[in-house]
Amino acid sequence: MAHETGTALRGSVVGDGLQLTAIELCRACGTSEQQVEIWVVEGVLQPEGGATREEWRFGAAALARLRVATRLAHDLEVNDSGVAIALDLLDRIAALESHLLRLGALRDEKVSR
Repeated sequence: MAHETGTALRGSVVGDGLQLTAIELCRACGTSEQQVEIWVVEGVLQPEGGATREEWRFGAAALARLRVATRLAHDLEVNDSGVAIALDLLDRIAALESHLLRLGALRDEKVSR
């Protein structure tokens, strides 16, 4: 009889209605408030809310984006400007992939007629 072992995963489901302060965002990603502020200036993150750091609010997309930015900076030692460029390129790739999927679905719809 085979005995299976597995790894339990824990996490949280993050919805579109999520609104985090800068401090909460930093805690969720393990980064500093100063780093978040730098990435706001670089255009990596776009906070909602007011003009001051205390008024900033970030949604689920910003949380995911900050996690990628943090990995690029820490794991690959990419500088702040490089993180901004890399994320811009990743955004463009995602948009192109989405466009290709729509074109493929449109083509499949025309073929089935």
